[in-house]
Amino acid sequence: MCDLTDQVYVMNADGSEPTRLTNEPTVNNDPSWSPNGRQIVFVSRRGGHAGIHVMNADGSEPAGLTNAEDHDPSWSPDGRQIVFTSLRDGCCTEEIYVMAADGSGQTRLTNDPGFDFQPRWLVSGAW
Repeated sequence: MCDLTDQVYVMNADGSEPTRLTNEPTVNNDPSWSPNGRQIVFVSRRGGHAGIHVMNADGSEPAGLTNAEDHDPSWSPDGRQIVFTSLRDGCCTEEIYVMAADGSGQTRLTNDPGFDFQPRWLVSGAW
């Protein structure tokens, strides 16, 4: 059987011992480690749309944080927030949002007629 979906794996720095962390019949991609190394935030198309999910570093306890067309998650340096890109405001406008690491307090940061995408945090905590 051929698996045509993206999945999240971890492995040692030398490429040995790859371990599959997700096992959903859908796309799971764009993983990002939490600063403390205990969790991984990632994108999954569970439910038919791309949403932000988080799981423990061993793949256990996956949980959905958003329920919209969201992508590009990135942890803040202190691990308390996640910045991400969303198409929730329409198919032709990609905006940047931030939320608490538990998914609460989702706040839009940009309002641009073009596409704002792939936000990343600076060490100072700014995005």
